[in-house]
Amino acid sequence: MRSLFRGSFALPVAVLLLGCEATPPAASPVSPGPTDKAAQVLPTLRITKTDPNDLPALFQQASDRLLRDEFAPAAAEFDRIVAVDPTGPTARPALYNAGIAYLGVGDRDKALARFRDSIDRFPDSPTTRAALLRITRILSFEERWPELEKTSTELLGRTDLTVLEQIESFGAQGLALVQQGRTEEGFAPIVKARNLIEDNHLGASGTPPIELAQVSFALGEIRRLKSEQIVFEPFPPDFGSTLEARCTGLLDAQEAYTDAMRSRDAHWSAMSGYRVGQLYEQLHRDVMKVPTPPSATTLKQKQLWEGAMRLRYRILLEKGLKMMEGTVRLGERTGESSAWIARAREAQKELELALSDEKAALKKMPFTEDEMREALDKLKKKAPPSTAAAPAGGAGSGSTH
Repeated sequence: MRSLFRGSFALPVAVLLLGCEATPPAASPVSPGPTDKAAQVLPTLRITKTDPNDLPALFQQASDRLLRDEFAPAAAEFDRIVAVDPTGPTARPALYNAGIAYLGVGDRDKALARFRDSIDRFPDSPTTRAALLRITRILSFEERWPELEKTSTELLGRTDLTVLEQIESFGAQGLALVQQGRTEEGFAPIVKARNLIEDNHLGASGTPPIELAQVSFALGEIRRLKSEQIVFEPFPPDFGSTLEARCTGLLDAQEAYTDAMRSRDAHWSAMSGYRVGQLYEQLHRDVMKVPTPPSATTLKQKQLWEGAMRLRYRILLEKGLKMMEGTVRLGERTGESSAWIARAREAQKELELALSDEKAALKKMPFTEDEMREALDKLKKKAPPSTAAAPAGGAGSGSTH
């Protein structure tokens, strides 16, 4: 959930206090400048009435609570402000701050409701842009792709976005389109985002801004889907070249996912880690469907082929398992509890079972691993080039090691 707080909105309360200039001045306003929360905490104000005249002081008290991460009481107080005077000057920032507070307690549904309400009631508010960006983050987290497409498109229609906000909005739009199966459409906003990133020299060194993570992940999705269109049934005329093209696509997708991980955000890292593990798992699944070549005519040759394939491509399962284990540990270490961690945990079990099955199948072979490798080399020399490349893996297999 911390990922929903990071980025362009490090001091949401401080920003919102500027929107209360029309209200009667509070006794001691919160300064928007310092980042030290302790310096901004004011003495607790006790308010027992709900007179509209008391709302500026109540707003200040609620804002102080929000700065101290007292999310639940802050949310209740912001809601109280809006209930007392729904159209008053404090209602506008109180609605937005209530959304922030509900995010803090992990209630994304209420956070969405407050952000949307703030936009609907006060569309010209300075908080509208920030609320829209917050909404895209929640929708992305919850994988509500049609809504994410709509909201990100609305954002991109604005003329007041900063460069980072444009990048994040393009990333949200691209990811939403890709996840709805509209990969070609989704590629266009990702290209625009990447052009902005390159033009502004963002993320070249150090930890990239979190706004770049969604763009990188979406690019990884595009590359993953493209690479997985390369399959081995029916048996390709040149298996070695086909496998190499598939592995090159895998590595390109992995590079993009790794860029998303560089933001050091738990959620995007979990998503990317799971996808990288899935890349290797799917490649193993596809490559093991390769049929026995015509050159393997005897039972021994067919057994050697099967054993060599299992021996050669077992490493794909090992790599996939390693990524899933790392992703599960990430969730345990950071408290990330999204669906991606649950998926990684399930995939980890599947990969452990698949790897165990591979090892058991190899043990049943009437050959040792050294004998399989030696016989494989001989079989390769006798077989046509298009079939001999399969068990050896060619350059493509080497690129996944």
